[in-house]
Amino acid sequence: MVALGLQATHLIAPQKLPIRKQRTFSNIVIRCSIAEPSGEPAPLGQKTKYNDGLFAKAFMGLFARKMEKFAAAPKAGTEPKKGVFDYDYESFVEVSKRVMQGRSRFQQQQVVRQVLLSMLPPGAPAQFRKLFPPTKWAAEFNAALTVPFFYWLVGPSEVVEVEINGVKQKSGVHIKKCRYLENSGCVGMCVNMCKIPTQDFFTNEFGLPLTMIPNFEDMSCEMVYGQVPPSFEEDEASKQPCFAEICSMANPNSSVCHKLQA
Repeated sequence: MVALGLQATHLIAPQKLPIRKQRTFSNIVIRCSIAEPSGEPAPLGQKTKYNDGLFAKAFMGLFARKMEKFAAAPKAGTEPKKGVFDYDYESFVEVSKRVMQGRSRFQQQQVVRQVLLSMLPPGAPAQFRKLFPPTKWAAEFNAALTVPFFYWLVGPSEVVEVEINGVKQKSGVHIKKCRYLENSGCVGMCVNMCKIPTQDFFTNEFGLPLTMIPNFEDMSCEMVYGQVPPSFEEDEASKQPCFAEICSMANPNSSVCHKLQA
């Protein structure tokens, strides 16, 4: 999911505007802030409150409407949403859950890929490859863009230094407490609907390797641009059990989340 927003960033970011106008655009249109008194994500077990701006709500609605085409029917009595701004973050996550219904792990990942491709202009992946070949600069640039433009999707994050093939570079992004994982409470959704398809999209469609390392103990996540992701079988995320106490789809009797086995 992260892939779509970042490609859109390259296409719509007002690069030639004066600095003051760029700040105005960021503060007003992209604004999405934590509503907690501390200004930090809520402790584990509590859901963080956010103030979502126009940009955030637009992307929630665009994503959700595209995914609705692949989602199971909503529960009886639920009023269908039609407009882009009819969705909030909770309903965006609810659509994601319905996409998972009746699909294997691989099929869920393919739906995300189709949604991402459907929202990009023709030739976008090829354009991205030309503009951002897999260099240290490209990895660091995309990491820097991730922080402001994906606040709406994953919550607050910061660029961090990582080491790739013996080279230190600022192409890592530390997500303090992933909003998507926090709201879904589902290991399967994290891996199948975000981590794996985003890694695959950047690595194979955009040609810029990306590895995402979720921490299921505190719901944080590390994104490492420029690092080739491991195979699913070798990835620690593939061995995670369900959040039995908070996931509505959990199977507490399984040592590994059943959504990762299908």
